[in-house]
Amino acid sequence: MIIAETEIKKPQRLPEWLRKDVLLNGNSRKVHALIKEFNLNTVCQSARCPNKNECFSNSTATFMINGNTCTRGCTFCSVPKGKPPELPQADEPGNIANAAKILKLKHIVITSVNRDELFDQGSNQFAKTIKELRKQISYATIEVLTPDFKGDKSCIKTVIDAHPDIYNHNLETVPRLYREVRPGATYKRSLELIQFVKETNPAIITKSGIMLGLGEKLEEVIQVMQDLFLHACDYLTLGQYMQPTKDSYPVFRYLTPYEFESLKEVAFKIGFKKVFSGPLVRSSYHAREFHKGET
Repeated sequence: MIIAETEIKKPQRLPEWLRKDVLLNGNSRKVHALIKEFNLNTVCQSARCPNKNECFSNSTATFMINGNTCTRGCTFCSVPKGKPPELPQADEPGNIANAAKILKLKHIVITSVNRDELFDQGSNQFAKTIKELRKQISYATIEVLTPDFKGDKSCIKTVIDAHPDIYNHNLETVPRLYREVRPGATYKRSLELIQFVKETNPAIITKSGIMLGLGEKLEEVIQVMQDLFLHACDYLTLGQYMQPTKDSYPVFRYLTPYEFESLKEVAFKIGFKKVFSGPLVRSSYHAREFHKGET
């Protein structure tokens, strides 16, 4: 399965199973046009997701609220970092609902940059967006992927009380690597967020994800999966970390599809309701199909 790495290897050739050649089509142009028309951000673009062209070609995208500048300094992420230049836009929730309605989305994923400087850390914008989507697209399922809100339960509860169908918060990596990969976050705080969501509203599906290939060991990954399950996480995603820029945290190793399949079997044995594991899997990749059991 996973072979532990102790030193960073030299840049490796991208394996065949991670290469994608998706031709842009009319759907892609439509998504790009809507994003520009409604002045929206997507994590697909800001995080340089390898699945962006595929998702846009299938008329779907993951909307990112609260601006495009993150107050955290996670080394795995290519979203711009620093002091956000403006407050969350008042028309953003309505614009997202309009774009989602035009795209005829049946499953909508909303994520956000960290906004540690705001009194509510951006949680009210999540609530407003969910409520606007409920008003305009009542038939759609809504999934949120939130920051940790620094563990502030009042902020987390603001999102819970807006009643998303799925509440996702990613652990991203094993606790040993947090200082290097996810500074500003704590492993315990993220686990407690997931448990708090389930305890506050058991009807909400809880979800989390881990990136692999950062230098983690097999026993560490299994421990994270066990910790998530013990903190009431329902759904789990496992994907390969791919270095988005030359200055980002380096890839230690590319795992094989077989390794991802083996980890999926371990996760099911631990007790997760659903597991999506593969080299190109991301939190919101085929999120509707994953939720519906079609992946």
